Amino acid sequence: MTIAMRRATNGDIDLLRCWEHADHVAPVIGTGPGWEWETEINVDWQEVWVCDVDDSPIGVVILLDAAGEPCHYWDTETERVSPTTFAIDIWIGVQDAIGRGYGTAMMQHAIARAFDVHGAQRIVIDPLITNERAISFYRSLGFVEVGPRRFGNDDCLVLELWAD
Repeated sequence: MTIAMRRATNGDIDLLRCWEHADHVAPVIGTGPGWEWETEINVDWQEVWVCDVDDSPIGVVILLDAAGEPCHYWDTETERVSPTTFAIDIWIGVQDAIGRGYGTAMMQHAIARAFDVHGAQRIVIDPLITNERAISFYRSLGFVEVGPRRFGNDDCLVLELWAD
């Protein structure tokens, strides 16, 4: 079995849309406006990576500069996020691929890029507060709880991981 990470291309857009709306993904990614993949894969403050297993795509991980993204999603009413903070979004689009270690490989890739390539000091992630499986997964990778936070209409639990 070969696991490979590659940058998403315009040729992946239909697949990304399909995954975003999959029955096992849609309930856990929140109620925001959705992803504008034509733009998302081509901005300079974000990287969209597709995970291929034996040359078949199974999931996506998005690594973004939390201070550089234009909507300031991670800022609070009283504080702007640090310029050394990156954020991660991840999901496995192929339901049969869940629980096989691919998410761990995808997260390790994104974490290494954030810290080693981009010089991040902190990584944040915001699963829905009801997504206990994801929260447990992030904790197993060393993320610690910052606390609950409401993003739009979604109650999330913010977790963070600091550079060594």
